[in-house]
Order: sequence, then C-alpha cells, then structure tokens
Amino acid sequence: MKGFFITGTDTGIGKTVLAGWLLAHMRGQGIDVVPMKPVQTGCEIRRGRIVAPDLEFCLRAAKLDPNEEERSLMCPYRYKPACSPHLAAGIEGRPIRIPRIMQAFQRLAERHDAVIVEGAGGILVPLNRRSTLLDLIQKIRLPVLIATRPGLGTLNHTFLTINELRRAGCAMAGIVIVESGPPARDAIERDNRKTLARTGIPVLGRLKYRSGISPEHVRCLDADNLARNI
Repeated sequence: MKGFFITGTDTGIGKTVLAGWLLAHMRGQGIDVVPMKPVQTGCEIRRGRIVAPDLEFCLRAAKLDPNEEERSLMCPYRYKPACSPHLAAGIEGRPIRIPRIMQAFQRLAERHDAVIVEGAGGILVPLNRRSTLLDLIQKIRLPVLIATRPGLGTLNHTFLTINELRRAGCAMAGIVIVESGPPARDAIERDNRKTLARTGIPVLGRLKYRSGISPEHVRCLDADNLARNI
C-alpha cells in the first residue's frame, strides 16, 4: 500500500476532513501513513514561519508532529494569498514545479508505509501555465478518492470529474460523500447517492456533518461504513 490521492469536485468540499479521518483510521490499524498537501494557498504566519492549515489539521488528526524537514516534504509549496495555486504562485513569484512535488512525495513514500495526498480544489485547477492538478495525479499514480457533496449540483460535478480521470487513465478507488454542512436528507440526496452508483465507481460511504469538528475528534465522525469499504 502506498496510499490515496484525495481530490474533490469543487473547493470547500471537505477533502481535508476526509484526509484527516482516513489518516486517523489507517494509523489506528497500525499503518505508518502520513499526509501530504503539495500546494497550500491561504497559509498563515505563526511564530515567524509560514504554516499550511490543511496539513496541520491532518497532522493533529493523525497525532503526528514531524520535524521541519519532513513538514517541508509534506507541503513543498506554501503561499499566503487565498486563491488558485497558479495565481498565488504568480503573485509571490514562486512557480509550482511538478518534479519538485514528485521528489518530495517519493521521499515520503520511501520513509513510510503510505501517503495520503490531498489536492487543491478540483482536478483541473491550474498549477502553472501548462499543468493542472490532473497532471500531478497522473504522475503520482495513487488510487483516487473523490470527495463530493450530497446535494443538488453534485451529479454534474462528480460525473465531469470521473470522466476526466477516466480519460487520463487514472485509477479511482471510489467516491466519498462528505457533508460539509447540515444535510437536507431529502429525496434529492437519496436519489443522488443511487445515481452516483451508476457511474461504476463505488460509493464507499458518507462522512456525516458535525458542527465545529476539530482534528482531535475527526475520527469520531459517523462514517457510514466507510471504514469497512476502504
């Protein structure tokens, strides 16, 4: 096992919560798994250093506190502007290079049993003038977990994501429905889950919404058989 690549059908979809839950679950099974967030925008300055909030959430969920050298491998590109990766890189004058990300990933994969890689936004988000997140997914070659929302609009976004991944020849481990807000639990959501199953990509489960979820309690989320299916 070398891990998963977690992507989403949109930004703010719940990828980080899914990554944190998966890390806590796998480490609870005795697997030496670590997180990676190749590109983080909207970073914060804390005690004189730039901090990637998504990575820190996952590290706390996994009860990990790596040194600065390994943290730099886990998040090689950190930017303060809260915008698309290519734009943040342009503003700060530090272009994103996929070979550098791959070197960091390979070093983590050599040191640990598995790596959970979390993308930024959706799969066609630009990283630079030529490459998108999909190009990185193709290079890393991990099975992809697709985080999607349960409600109205999810079908089109999820089908488009699956079609692009298929076109690129990427292996998909499954779809995870993530409730990033209070659910409606109505006929639309019930039908969406059934319709998503018709794609041929397994719907592995649902991470249920919990207000104010903290990294320390992410493992306590109701995961709707997700642990059994992954």
